[in-house]
Amino acid sequence: MNSKLKILYVDDSSVIRDMVESALLEIGYINIDGASDGVEALELCDHEEYDFIITDINMPNMDGIELITKLRNKLDYLMTPIMVLSTEWSKEMKQKGKDAGATSWIVKPFDTKLMRKAIDETIEKVESI
Repeated sequence: MNSKLKILYVDDSSVIRDMVESALLEIGYINIDGASDGVEALELCDHEEYDFIITDINMPNMDGIELITKLRNKLDYLMTPIMVLSTEWSKEMKQKGKDAGATSWIVKPFDTKLMRKAIDETIEKVESI
């Protein structure tokens, strides 16, 4: 685990953002930012460079699939690990995420152990490319 990773997590629910932040802090990540939707996330990505992104799918203004697509069109985010954290679990939705450029997918609810394992596996997947 690289605790120096700069992580952005995106979810329209402030409760979920608080849970993700708590889990990330418990794991040992301290350089983290949150955004309430894809529009806010893209604005942050224009001003900061993130090493890892966690996004929900169902959000107002810009959903997670559109966010992933737009990030993958930015040179700085071509290879950045993007993990979906969503209540969505259908094969079709997961395929849409993969087609957009998502690196991995975990389903809510989550716990800290699952979050740590998913982040580690996602980073390993990107590093092996």
